[in-house]
Amino acid sequence: MSEKYDVIIIGGGPGGYNCAIRAGQLGLKVACIESRKTLGGTCLNVGCIPSKSLLHATALYETAQKDFPAMGMKATVEADVPAMIEAKNKIVGGLTQGIEYLFKKNNVEHIKGFGKIVGEGKVDVDGKVYETKNIVIATGSEVATLPNVEIDEKQIVSSTGALDLQETPKKMIVIGGGVIGLELGSVWRRLGAEVTVIEFLDVILPGSDSELQKQALRTFKKQKMKFELGRKVTKVTKSKSGLKVETEASDGGKAKSFDADVVLVSIGRRPFTKGLGLETLDIKTDKRGFVETDGHKTSAKNVWAIGDCTTGPMLAHKAEEESVAVAELIAGKAGHVNYDVIPGVVYTHPEIATVGKTEEELKEAGIPYKKGKFPFTANSRARCNHETDGFAKVLAHAETDEILGAHIIGPLAGDMIHEVCVAMEFKAASEDLARTCHAHPTVSEAVRQAAMDIEGWAMQM
Repeated sequence: MSEKYDVIIIGGGPGGYNCAIRAGQLGLKVACIESRKTLGGTCLNVGCIPSKSLLHATALYETAQKDFPAMGMKATVEADVPAMIEAKNKIVGGLTQGIEYLFKKNNVEHIKGFGKIVGEGKVDVDGKVYETKNIVIATGSEVATLPNVEIDEKQIVSSTGALDLQETPKKMIVIGGGVIGLELGSVWRRLGAEVTVIEFLDVILPGSDSELQKQALRTFKKQKMKFELGRKVTKVTKSKSGLKVETEASDGGKAKSFDADVVLVSIGRRPFTKGLGLETLDIKTDKRGFVETDGHKTSAKNVWAIGDCTTGPMLAHKAEEESVAVAELIAGKAGHVNYDVIPGVVYTHPEIATVGKTEEELKEAGIPYKKGKFPFTANSRARCNHETDGFAKVLAHAETDEILGAHIIGPLAGDMIHEVCVAMEFKAASEDLARTCHAHPTVSEAVRQAAMDIEGWAMQM
């Protein structure tokens, strides 16, 4: 007799484990299948969490090295890379155990193994078939690769290998100027590597607001990170002396090569749907391999898809929002995700955060808008903290004044963006934000001043 459940979730990442917990809270009989030894998916094991641990540690290291004298302090610090990696691993271990605890607390069964759909309401895990009323596909994504570039996680690494290097390379080439490349490139640059970012496009952070892209590029260059924009990597070869990265201009020709000790391939991620048995129920995917959904439902009856394996931004918190919505829909409640208010954060120094529309998107859509902008050089707390790079920008509808987006590069941007998220969720006007009292001195005053600037009455610049 096979096991029977209300819902089986394939994948134990941010989408999967949160869906399982919420389903358990709603009284459903639920199981979560995960092929890794630990829960948490890419985000917790080899992504968001370990990278933030190293970003925080190396930011403190660089601050002590470079910024203490200007604040009246003298200190000598040394980086112990293996110890730093071990500290990161301890944080990850503690958090994965925390998910196990939450599963037990909410009556979620954790099934270890690889889940495959073998029929309507049937999932096979290493030879054992489980029956369920609903299946949720939450299998996440995997590293996108380049032709002629073989990742070995030692010299040629993905984000996974870059989080476990035991010594600082002298020269690191980062292929891709997106979030992952800039974050991990920052980690190893702070520890002493000469980092060069090679990006196919002529901008970094593709899809971001153009003013933010330009400011970010200036800031990273000031930090001694090098950039080769408008170039594509054609080949990486190994030799006894190291690696040679061969490139050409993105539009062809103009060959140029670079030497490196380590190459980080960070050109993005692709949905992981291989071997899941989607064809068994004729579950549709698009040309890039993403599972197609309508209101989180796939083309198969009672099969849902959430997170990186389906369309939308590949963000852990987007997967979490979808996970709660799907669990509630399965339980007969009104699950909902507002895709217009999903923030994105780059955890470099300074941080970069964005929500809603960019100026370019508003122009393309023909939406009339107005903007306000405020530099951190004019923010008193930022000046006290010696963190004045960047700005806060707020965009609002030219006629209704409803906030349409915000883009921040500066200290604590990843935290400050959320006051704009809350405002947007309640359809607030920029004047609402401008007239909301903010404590002084705080860096978040910059957001308020940017909202004030929309009508030209910012008072601190």
